[in-house]
Formats: sequence, structure tokens, C-alpha cells
Amino acid sequence: MKKIIFTVLAVFVLGVNHLMYSQMLGSNINLIPSPKSIVINDGSFTLTNQTKIYFDQYSRKVADYLSEVIKPATGFDLKPEIWNGMMETNSIILSLKTKTNEYGKEGYTLVINPFNVLIEANELNGLFYGVQTLRQLFDPYINSIVKVEGIDWILPAVVVYDKPEFEWRALNLDCCRHFMEKDFVKRYIDLLAYHKFNTLHWHLTEDQAWRIEIKKYPELTKKGAYRTYEDGTVYGGYYTQEDVKEIVEYAASRFINVVPEIEMPGHSLAALSCFPEISCTGGPFDVGTLWGIYPDIYCAGNEKTFQFLEDVISEVVELFPGKYIHIGGDEAPKVRWQNCPKCQQRIKDENLKDENELQSYFVKRMEKFINSKGKKIVGWDEILEGGLAPEATVQSWRGLKGAIEAAKMGHDVIVSPTTNCYFDYPVETTDLRKVYYFDPVPEELSFDERKHVLGSEGLMWTEYAPQQFVDDRLFPRMLALIEVIWNYPQERDFESFRQRVQNHYRRLDLLDVNYGLETKPFEITKTFNPSKNIYDIKVTQLQKDIDLRIGSFVSELMINKISENEFQFEIDKTNLVNIFFQKGEKKVGKTYAFGISFNKANRKPVKLSYPYSEKYSAGGIEALTDGIRGSDSFRGGDNTWQGYYGTDFEAIVDLEKPYTFNKISLGFFQASSSLVFFPQYIEFYTSVDGNEYESAGKVEIPSSLKDPDWIQRDFGVQLNDTYARYIKIFVKNYDEAPKWHPIAFGKTWLMIDEIIVE
Repeated sequence: MKKIIFTVLAVFVLGVNHLMYSQMLGSNINLIPSPKSIVINDGSFTLTNQTKIYFDQYSRKVADYLSEVIKPATGFDLKPEIWNGMMETNSIILSLKTKTNEYGKEGYTLVINPFNVLIEANELNGLFYGVQTLRQLFDPYINSIVKVEGIDWILPAVVVYDKPEFEWRALNLDCCRHFMEKDFVKRYIDLLAYHKFNTLHWHLTEDQAWRIEIKKYPELTKKGAYRTYEDGTVYGGYYTQEDVKEIVEYAASRFINVVPEIEMPGHSLAALSCFPEISCTGGPFDVGTLWGIYPDIYCAGNEKTFQFLEDVISEVVELFPGKYIHIGGDEAPKVRWQNCPKCQQRIKDENLKDENELQSYFVKRMEKFINSKGKKIVGWDEILEGGLAPEATVQSWRGLKGAIEAAKMGHDVIVSPTTNCYFDYPVETTDLRKVYYFDPVPEELSFDERKHVLGSEGLMWTEYAPQQFVDDRLFPRMLALIEVIWNYPQERDFESFRQRVQNHYRRLDLLDVNYGLETKPFEITKTFNPSKNIYDIKVTQLQKDIDLRIGSFVSELMINKISENEFQFEIDKTNLVNIFFQKGEKKVGKTYAFGISFNKANRKPVKLSYPYSEKYSAGGIEALTDGIRGSDSFRGGDNTWQGYYGTDFEAIVDLEKPYTFNKISLGFFQASSSLVFFPQYIEFYTSVDGNEYESAGKVEIPSSLKDPDWIQRDFGVQLNDTYARYIKIFVKNYDEAPKWHPIAFGKTWLMIDEIIVE
């Protein structure tokens, strides 16, 4: 009889669409991604230490996993047993069905009633995803790593029918710009599996590091895995082949396919630093310390290049059992090829039109070799330029154009544009709502062409996100992405989804995920009040369901809450104010800081010898003495940094009457990868009458141009009761970027926020 009940319910559930799920959320049911359909019935099933986990002859692997993940929190040591086909009470049954294809490879049915739990699927992948849904139906404390007392482990009576819309549900984890420890990578495999992702795109070679051991070329990890800064600091790390095997096997146990990315022909400086003979110029090279696009790439006219890459790929394919190898192909400047006799001879010998076709030749040649190893290539959409390799899959990142072009040519595509899928971008640029409303299927594609859309991928480039910041960038935005690519709803309800995210945070807490913010968290205005000689500060909170906190390092602030989401306070002395957010006792997201300076230069007139850039005006010349310090981003929307492009800086400040002062300083920003440098030196002069100036000192600034970090720093001179009305400041910019810089010989920026006289 119980067998019949399960069958009837399984058929009934097929008629319920996923939108009904949003209307049923009065219960504790809170699934991300939401299933294709769900029916909520009366009653519940309670897991006890007497519950049996049954598996059929094929599904022991998933049964063992289920027993493993529920044991820490419950303390129940439930040893899976082979199923005899009977629907026993107080049991969880995992069963593969072989007579129907209704689930596809990754779909499943989950039926829970007061007597038992049944998960059915065509393949183990589907059973595994059914188990993930089961985990999310328990109390969030099921994710605890220690035993939890006083909880009844109750599952609601439901019938779920579910399967994914897309087969490529991925995260790109860049372990080159910043190295990720082996256990951290495995942790992310668990997080991906929990949310029904099935692919880890593992970025392993770059300008800044070569992270994978190649036994034929040990120098790649001996030297290429490490970069050295100007102060002698060495940073790096790599994965041995045993590490890789361990990670790949661990991923397979979670039904995650690992796709390695071995960059070619560009982003190859780490390899060239070890083997300069396969470059166009012969080097020498250092492993890159800055982010950007370096001009030196593999020489396409040199047979040694292809021998090297074939040797590398021959070892790589043995480590990764999946069918795809990602070869990059993006951001490959052609300047070296244009001036390389070997590359120009290759163009002539192969009857190629130009350097774009030379890159196509390069990719097609490597594809042929990779195909001979039983693998297919994936490449960024630049591989379309000059002609696409015959069986290549195109990953479209520069918008949708590449995906549309490739799909119309009959090629599979992965749609992951910067606008919606680049989670290294700040939440102010790409917020939760924007990801949720992402459509991975371009409307320009016909019905047949849409079949070439394999799915999508979240991109976690780590230029500015070392390991400890990855959670903050990926969550909760990864939840919106999986919601889209798992069930691809034609109609969407963001507020309903967002409410599920609020409930899901408790699960993420117990999984030790340090998630970030959902959207631009607040807006702030800073207005000087001349009658009171104070700054009026108003903060408007934009993200809901989170507590805003305002604090000061200098003095207590009297904060008035003028509405549910508006706060107001005054600043009457030099101060540094912090704004941050909490959920309960947990800090969420970054701390935003801003400074106010009260000094003798406040709102005093300034004359400039060189114009500032209209792109970085900071509101005009008055910004140099407005008392408002620069933010922690020169690109920030608060527009607090004034930029000088390709020029020096010279200013005269009129204090309007003579004063005695002891210090003059300026605030500067450095972001070397973006050609924003600290100056070479600064000279200070003072004058009583504005005609005769005396030197007040010179500050030499040691070079730190290879440091990729964004840095704010004040530089100035200490004086001894200097009496003057006028102050002249000369700041020497670099004439051009050094030749080792990714943008060699480019014009450089000075970013200045405030002139301070104390």
C-alpha cells in the first residue's frame, strides 16, 4: 500500500509549477535553488537513531555520503543497508530507476511522508541532488559540525520533482592571482555541491603564477609559482600532482567535474619567466606582480612553444578525467607577434591574413592535439577572432555577442558576461537583483540555436580577493545564479527569492560562510555648515534586513535616527568614521570608512599649474581643501579623489592671512596595476607675501610600483612653528610606466584627496 502512495504522489507533483512554491512559503520550507515543483502535505517524518538508510545495488556511494553529512549534528551513526524492495517504516530509501528517463541525468523525485523518505533518480547524480534538497529540509542545525542537543530532526511531508535546466552550472576559482589552500578548494567543492552546482573551473596558470606541477618542467613550479616584490617579499604556492588528484577525486565524490584552465597564448608570463626561449623577444622576464595584460605571450612562430604546451597538456589530461580542457585564449596582445620574425614567417607559411588568424592557427593546432587526447577545448570568446576551432566551446564574457555568434555557428556556449556573473566586481556594480534577473539565453537565438547554451558560471577572479575574502564576494550572489541556471524561470519574483535568502543565511552561518552584502548598502551626504563650522552627515540605508552600525575612532557620535532607514549626525573635529553592517552578532561585508579633516587649509583658495582630469574631478578645485578625505577606492562613486593624468601637480594655497603651523601634508592613492602611482617626490615651499618662497622640505618616496595592493597614504613635512600665508606644493609624477609594467611606457596618474596644514 505504501508503494502505491509513493507512486500516486510522484505523478501528482508533476502538475505543480515552481511558482507555486513561492506561495507556499508560510512553512519552514526554504530551498535554494527552488525545485521545479513541490507539493506540501500534512504531517512530517522524524529522523531518529533507529532510522534505516537503504540503498539499492548501485547507490551505496550516495547513501554513505548521506550518513556522513548528518552524523556530526545528530550524533546518529546510521549504517546504510542494502534495500530489499520493501517500504519499511522509519526509513530513507535511495533508489535508481532504470525504466524511465523522466528525470534526465541529474533530476530526482523526493517523497517524504510520516512513514518513510524515498529519493528516486535515473543516475547517481540525481540521487545526490535529492540528498541536498533533503539536507535543506532539515533544521539548519543539520549543518553543525558538532552534535546539537534538544532538536527533533523533523522533515516536512512533501513531494518534490526536480531537475536542472542547464548542464553547465559552474564556478571559476582563480587560484593564480592569490593562492588557495587545498582544503579551501575542497571546502568550495562542498559548497558548490550543497547548492547543486556541478562544475569547478579551476584557473591554474597566469602571468602572476603557474600553480600546477608539471613533472617534465619542474621549473614551472620551482620558479613560476612565486612572485617577488621590490621589498624582497616572496608570495606563492602550487599544487602537486598528488594534490590535484586528491581534489579531483574529492570533487567526483560530490559529482563536481573539475575543468582546468591552462592559459594560451596570452597570460603566460609566469611560464615565460622560466622558459624565455618560447617568447618572441627572449626575455628575461619576472613572474608578474601586477594585474593587467602583459604584452609578452607565447611565440606562435616557434615550434618549441607547441612542444612545450603539448608536453604540459599531456600531463594535465591524465589528471582531469572530464571531457573539457579550458585553454583561455583571452587578452592576448599581438604587438610582439607583429614584430617577431618567426611569427611573421608563420603567417606567411600558413597563408594567414594577420595576427588574429595567427591566434586562430594557434588555438586550432592546440585543439587538434587536445582532441587527440580524447578531450574538447573551452576558450574565452576571443577565440572567435580569426576563425573558430572546429569543436570548441566558447565562454562568452564580454557581453552576449560571442555567445550569439558561436551558437549561430553551431558551437556550444557558456554565457557568463561581466555584467551579471563577475563576482570579483563590487556589489555596488553587480548586486543580488542584477544576478537574479540575468538571462543566460540570448533572445537573438532561435529555438534550435538555444540548445547550444550549456549554462553559465560565476567568475571569482582574485586580483583583489585573497582566500579570506572569497566568501564575501561569492555569497549571496552565487545563490541568485544557481536559482537562474537550475530552474531558469520565465517569470521571477525577486522579493520572494530574497526572503528565501534571508532564511538561508542561517544555513550559511553553520557552514561557516562569511557572506557579504546584497546590494549597495547605503548612500551618504557630507555637507559643510559654515554657520556652525561643522559637517552635517546623513546616511541612508539601502539594504534591508540588516543592522547598520556607525562608529568613530576619535570621539563618540550623537546619531539621530530620523526615519526607518535614515541616520544623521554632526562632525565638529578631525575624525575617522566607520560604517559597517551586522546580522545579529555577525559582521557582514566590508567596513566603509571616511575621514573629515579640520585644518588651516579648509576651504581656502587654491591655484593650479596643471589641470586635473575631468574623469576624476572630485567636484572641482575646491575638493583639495574641502576637508573631506578620500575613500578606499579611487574609482568610488563618492568622487573624492582628484586625478592628474600624465602631468605633475603644482598648487598654491592661500591661507588668506599668515598663520603659524608645523606640518603640511597631502593624501595620495596608489593602484599600480591601473597606472595610479605614488609620486617620485614632493617639494614644499612657504611664503608670507606670495612672491618670495622658501623651501620647507622635500620628501623622496621610495618606489613600490610592483605592489599590486590599493594603498592610501599621506606624505608631508614636519616644520617648526613656520609663519606664512602661502604654501606652494610641487609633486613629481612618473613620466611613464616602466618597461616591465603591463602597460609599459603608458602615462601615469596622480590621485590626490586633500591638502592639510596643521
